[in-house]
Amino acid sequence: MIGKKRNLGKQINMLAIGDRYKSVYRIEDKDLLLYLGLTNDANPLYIQHDYASQTSYSKPIVPSVMLCGMISAVISMHLPGPGSHIVKQDMTYPKPVFHYTEITFVVEIISIDHANHMVEISAVGFDEEGDEVISGKMYVCPPHKLNSLTANSLENFF
Repeated sequence: MIGKKRNLGKQINMLAIGDRYKSVYRIEDKDLLLYLGLTNDANPLYIQHDYASQTSYSKPIVPSVMLCGMISAVISMHLPGPGSHIVKQDMTYPKPVFHYTEITFVVEIISIDHANHMVEISAVGFDEEGDEVISGKMYVCPPHKLNSLTANSLENFF
């Protein structure tokens, strides 16, 4: 990785209140199976149609935290982007999401705290009917300006 140019996201001085990013994602079986396998989550409500059909949901639902992870990916890959880090979140899930649903995620910067190197981002997701399925706020440390890898490489030599 040394010598490879890294594309980082927007640093705090490049961000403005009102900056936003929109992403559309369709939740497929492979996404659910990857999530369930990674987390070792065996909740039958997420994958077993026979069990879910006996619940008030009538069919399997998508794990709420998986939706939060999708928003996390939007933040870490797009706004502010690579190099950013979520330090706090407060999310609600007003409506369940079912398999094969297309979700539109929108993130927007709502405040910037230069002194603490932190931005507050509102995040919301809507299903195909326009109903809100996730909403809340995330507090994000945008990428820091990096020093050149070679800037101090000769400091031990005189």
